[in-house]
Amino acid sequence: MTDLRPRPDLWSLDPDVLHLNHGSFGAVPRRTQELLATLRAETEANPMRWFRSVAERLAVSRLELARFLRTDPAGFALVPNASAGVTAALATIPIRPGSRIVLTNHTYGAVLFAAERFARAFQAEVVVVDVPLEADDDAVVAAIGAELDERTAALVVDQISSATAMVFPIRRLVEVCDGIPVIVDGAHAPALLDAPAQDGADFWTGNFHKWPAAPRATAGLVVAEKWRSTTLPLIVSWSENDERLPERFDMVGTADYAPWIAAPESLRVLDELDWPVRRAQLSTLIDEAAQVVAKALGTDLPDVVHPAATMRLVELPFADDRSPSAGEAFKARVSRELKAEITLTAFDQRVFVRLSAHAYNSARDYELLAERLPTLL
Repeated sequence: MTDLRPRPDLWSLDPDVLHLNHGSFGAVPRRTQELLATLRAETEANPMRWFRSVAERLAVSRLELARFLRTDPAGFALVPNASAGVTAALATIPIRPGSRIVLTNHTYGAVLFAAERFARAFQAEVVVVDVPLEADDDAVVAAIGAELDERTAALVVDQISSATAMVFPIRRLVEVCDGIPVIVDGAHAPALLDAPAQDGADFWTGNFHKWPAAPRATAGLVVAEKWRSTTLPLIVSWSENDERLPERFDMVGTADYAPWIAAPESLRVLDELDWPVRRAQLSTLIDEAAQVVAKALGTDLPDVVHPAATMRLVELPFADDRSPSAGEAFKARVSRELKAEITLTAFDQRVFVRLSAHAYNSARDYELLAERLPTLL
């Protein structure tokens, strides 16, 4: 099994635990943690002086984060997470009674809830398109395109789906929408895709706390020029009437802005890791890791045509007939008894372990999981 030089020394993760679920909450490098602690200490030393400095510091941070995404900084705002970004986008587009918000069966649960809330508020309808796990790009575009019509208020679509680690053909979907607003949930896209916000969507949002390893509650919202003047933050505050989109989202009351200011430090860690090369190595590692774990479980790997670079699904040998609480109990048991942190996803009556790989992981992590996990099944 391929191994590369892991760098657990850059993180403060418990070395006695197998950390195999970076995709949910990420992990913040030591250097970024130290900067975050320094910023918070500065806040408490003189809160008045700190808040006078926040706007200028946020402007610097935003420019670095926008540069990392290769997007226009004038259309890039900071938000706490991708769910907040999707919600802000849904609050901006016109949703008329009888219109349809189109999603897929890969949609993240909280995003589905957001679409349902807006549909209820405006007497609209949520349409969920079935996209098979093994669908190629042509099949994805055909399935979604068949549900688009003059009643469609928006297409809300994953760029990399959380449940299935599948990459969707965003540029082709924007083309088939032909003017229908497209909201892209790119929660997993930063650092896994180059220039993820350049496919022409009306709104794109993604998390920096996942693969870029920035502090949690750090995410971005990219807004096409036609929507910038009407896109508002979810909290009404003193920046309400600022004509500039990024600044309108910057200061939304008394909040902890240290994570947003510290986030670029994690990008510098990625630079030092030579991230494009490391990402390709991790993709090979996670491919082989999934095969090792699947063999130990006696299951197959799903044929995802375009899997995410650093995530893979391994099917578990039981049907999706367990309650969400049973799934949480199983993960807690894996954590407690096997000293491994994993996540489970369910799709089309199948249950999977969604494995992740980041720079602190080694081949041995997955070999140990393959040895231990069958004992609980």
